[in-house]
Amino acid sequence: MQFDKTGFSDSQLISIYTELLRPRMIEEKMLLLLRQGKVSKWFSGIGQEAIAVGATLALDADEYVMPLHRNLGVFTVRKMPFGKLFKQWQGKKDGFSKGRERSFHFGANEYHICGMISHLGPQLAIADGVALAHKLRKEEKVALAFSGDGGTSEGDFHEALNVAAVWGLPVIFVIENNGYGLSTPSSEQFICKQIADKAIGYGMKGITIDGNNILEVYRSIEEARKYCIEEQKPILVECMTFRMRGHEEASGVKYVPKELFELWGKKDPVANYEAFLRNEGLLNDAKIEEIRAGIQHEIEDGVAEGFAAPAVTPDTQEEVADVYAVNHNSPSPVNNQNTTEKKFIQAISEGIKLSMERWPNLVLMGQDIAGYGGAFKVTEGLLQTFGAERVRNTPLCESAIVGTALGLSMKGFKAMMEMQFADFVTVGFNQIINNLAKIHYRWGQNADVVIRMPTGAGVGAGPFHSQSNEAWFTHTPGLKVVYPSTPEDAKGLLIAAFEDPNPVMFFEHKGLYRSITSAVPDGYYTIEIGKARQVQEGTEISIITYGMGVHWATDYAAKHSEVSFDILDLRTLLPLDYEAIRGAVQRTGKVLLLHEDTLTGGLGGEIAAWIAENCFEHLDAPVIRCASLDTPVPFAIELEQNFLASKRLGDAVDKLLSF
Repeated sequence: MQFDKTGFSDSQLISIYTELLRPRMIEEKMLLLLRQGKVSKWFSGIGQEAIAVGATLALDADEYVMPLHRNLGVFTVRKMPFGKLFKQWQGKKDGFSKGRERSFHFGANEYHICGMISHLGPQLAIADGVALAHKLRKEEKVALAFSGDGGTSEGDFHEALNVAAVWGLPVIFVIENNGYGLSTPSSEQFICKQIADKAIGYGMKGITIDGNNILEVYRSIEEARKYCIEEQKPILVECMTFRMRGHEEASGVKYVPKELFELWGKKDPVANYEAFLRNEGLLNDAKIEEIRAGIQHEIEDGVAEGFAAPAVTPDTQEEVADVYAVNHNSPSPVNNQNTTEKKFIQAISEGIKLSMERWPNLVLMGQDIAGYGGAFKVTEGLLQTFGAERVRNTPLCESAIVGTALGLSMKGFKAMMEMQFADFVTVGFNQIINNLAKIHYRWGQNADVVIRMPTGAGVGAGPFHSQSNEAWFTHTPGLKVVYPSTPEDAKGLLIAAFEDPNPVMFFEHKGLYRSITSAVPDGYYTIEIGKARQVQEGTEISIITYGMGVHWATDYAAKHSEVSFDILDLRTLLPLDYEAIRGAVQRTGKVLLLHEDTLTGGLGGEIAAWIAENCFEHLDAPVIRCASLDTPVPFAIELEQNFLASKRLGDAVDKLLSF
C-alpha cells in the first residue's frame, strides 16, 4: 500500500492516525464486552475504518453525513462523547435517542449526522434534500451519504442518484464495496465490473479508490467535495474494502473464503498506515503507546459512565408526547368576514399560494407540477409567481422526493410533495412510514413535510387511480392525516398543514375538486388540525364520516327529512377528535360510521371499537359501519357505483332504525 503524504503536515498525519485508531480500539473493546455478555449486539467495521474516518475528516464540521452500520468513524471524528455513545448502544436514557434506538440508528443535528434506518437506501435521498437546501441558499457545502455494495441494488439508490444528477445537487455518494451484502457476494448483486461504472448511466462522475488507504480516501473526498461545489453536480465514489468480521457478530463469516481474509488482512488500514508513519519517522513505540493510552483512557471512562447510568424508567406521557414535534405557530383565525365563492380545487390552490407567500422557505415538488400545473391543475400559475427553484418538477422518483423533502426539513425548509395520485404513494411508502413518521420520536428531528394526496373513486379511473388508502397512514404514529370535505376547510386545513412542523398526509378527493363550490373566507387563516366539525344537529342517528362521505350523508339527510340526522365531519383522521365523537354518540345513541374506504381495515372499525370501549352506556343500538366493497375499485361506472359505500347507505340507515 502506497501512501502519498503530499500536502499533509507531520502533525496532520499523526492526527489522522489517532482518528483512524480510535474506532478500531472502540470496536475491540465492544467485541470483548460482547463476548462477556455485557452488550447485546454489534455491527463491526473492522477493516473499513479508513473510509468513514477519511471521508468525514475531508468535510466541514457543519456538512451533513448520512452514515450506516459500519461507520463508527463518522461519529468519533465528529467528536461525539464516547460516554454518551456507549449509553446509546446500551439503550440508556442519556444516549442520543432516549433508549429508543439501537446501535447506529440515530442522528444528532448538533453533530450534523442523520440517523439511518434499517432499509439503508433511503439515506441517500435525504442527502439530496440537504444538498438542495445548500443549492437554494447558494452555500458552498455538500452532503455525503454512505451505502454498501448491497444497498446499490435497491430502488432508492437509483432514485437518489437520478434526482441528484437531474437537479445538479452537490452530493457525494460513498459506496463501501466490501464484497458482501451480509452473505450475498457482489457477483450476485451486480454484474458490471465496478459499482462506479453505474454512475455514467446517470450522467454523473464515478471513481473507484482504495478504501483501505486513509490518505487516498481523505484526498479523494476532498477533491470530490471541491468538484461538487464548483460544478454543482453529484459524484459517486466507490471505496474498495473488506470487512474482517460478520455483517453483525451473530452472523459469523463461514460463507467467506479463508484466502480473502489472508489477502485483505495484509491490507489492514490501521496497520499499514501505522507502518508508513513509522517509516517516515513520525511514530515509534513510545508515541504509539502514548496515543493508545489516551484513547484507552477515553474508552474506559466512557464504558464506566455507560454502565453506571441507570436503566430507562418508562414515562408513558413523555413517550407519547415525543411522537410529534411541538407546533409553535399560533392559530390564524379568519380576520375578516369577506368571502368568495370558490371550488374545492381553487381553495386548495389559494391555500398553497398564500402559504408560499407566508413561508419563503417552502418548496413545492411533484411530477408535472411546474409549467403543466399538475395532473389536476392545482399548482397552475405558481411557477410563474414563485420560480423554478421553489416550484420543482420531479422525475418519477416518489421515494427519493419524499426523502428529499425530509432532507430539506433537516436544513430548516418546509416541503410539499404532490403525489400525482394517492395510489402512487406505495412507491414512497417506506420513506413515509419509516423515515418521516418515526424521525422525531427517534432522535428529535422533525419532518416539516406535507404530502398532498389526490384520492378517491367515483370518476371512472379504475383500480390504480381511485383507491382510498388513508387508513394505511392512520395506523402510523408520527404522521398527521387530514381529509377535508369543503372548500373552506380545504384551504384552512392546508395552510395549517404547512404551518405544522410534523409530516401531514393531506387527502383531497378528486371527485370534489370541481363538483362543489362554497363561500371561502378571503385571506390567510388556519383551521386546527385534530378538530372535527359538526355539519348538522340531529336526535335520531349520528353519521360520523369524512371526505366524500360528508356529501353522501348530507344529500341523504336532505332527501329523508323524516329522520333527524346528526352529521359529524371528522376532517382529521390522525389524531382523531375523540371528544367530538363522544358528543355525537351522546346526542343520538345510534351511530353510523360512513367512509369510502373498503370495510375491512377501514377507519370505521377503529372508531367503532373506541365507541364500544368508551361510550357503551350511551348506545341504544350496535354501531353500524357503511363502507365500500372489499374489492379493488372497478373501472366501469356501473361497477364503480355498486362498489361505493353510498350504494348501501340507505340499507345501513334502515338497519340502525330497526333497533
